[in-house]
Amino acid sequence: MPQFDLETTLKRILAVDADRMNAIQAHLDQQTKPKGSLGRLEEFARRYTAITGRRDIRKKAIFTFAGDHGVAEEGVSAFPSEVTAQMVFNFVYGGAGINALARHAGADVIVVDMGVDFDFPPLPGLLVKKVGRGTRNFTQGPAMSREAAVRCLEAGIELARFCKESRFDLVGTGDMGIANTTSSSAIAAAVTGLPVDSVTHRGTGIDDATLANKIRVIEAGLKRNAPDPKDPVDILAKVGGFEIGGIAGLVLGCAAEGIPVVVDGFISTAGALIASELNPHVRDYLFAAHQSVEIGHARILERLGERPMLNLEMRLGEGTGGALAMSLIEAALRMLREVKTFAEAGVSEGD
Repeated sequence: MPQFDLETTLKRILAVDADRMNAIQAHLDQQTKPKGSLGRLEEFARRYTAITGRRDIRKKAIFTFAGDHGVAEEGVSAFPSEVTAQMVFNFVYGGAGINALARHAGADVIVVDMGVDFDFPPLPGLLVKKVGRGTRNFTQGPAMSREAAVRCLEAGIELARFCKESRFDLVGTGDMGIANTTSSSAIAAAVTGLPVDSVTHRGTGIDDATLANKIRVIEAGLKRNAPDPKDPVDILAKVGGFEIGGIAGLVLGCAAEGIPVVVDGFISTAGALIASELNPHVRDYLFAAHQSVEIGHARILERLGERPMLNLEMRLGEGTGGALAMSLIEAALRMLREVKTFAEAGVSEGD
């Protein structure tokens, strides 16, 4: 069994075979339609099949990672930190937005406690991978130790192996953590070098004064900790979150295992950014589910070179956009499997 350590995983991540993608596109071009007429559906079918070697999806899962953030005490969110644990119970009991949309997509929801400031009893559908009871306030020092950041990444990597063994052919990422847009904006600014106010937005719906405070808090945290823009693990440790690290690890592990990942919104994409900065081939395995209204999300997608599949003006997180995007990938694969070629249908090809 492959090891779950970070360095071994990074070495196992390879670029997706371009020849395989070209062969799939050649088949699509022979189907009874003008070439390219199904637009990005053809891209989704081509990429998924090249990654997995399959034309169908046996099982789908969305992992919703949860963790608390010490920086919440700076008043950067419209909700108190207690909401993180309360929402974990809601996820497990099936009453949240992600549960409804995952049921629509036919996907399992697996909740992962990476660092909630609460000790949960054993609950079906909840995996406890707790690294700590919330990160530290990054305006006072690093959010976590480097060792803890690596533990987050390796916990996500281990989950990817679980996905492989469980025959999950498509995986989605989701998040829950009060103040995690603050950490995600800090990560975006640290990686891209962009001004904090260009990657920071309203999160849970904060007012103008709270937004101004949020920007000041992130600027203070970056100044205090000086994360190294060339060291993604350092960035995660200095200003990140336990759940963001878990997402990054799952993305890395899935890329190593040859499993495509549908990345949800701003927080999930911040995790994918950490992963792709560690190994750029990760980008070959990503499907950007949607364009969040959070302004920093567009900047991260640009850095990743990813185009979102949907733009529905969503900003919930949890994996909700990913659930919707999974349905599009499934539709694309049905098209790949069921549309006949010109030769099979006895239809004359155009010039």
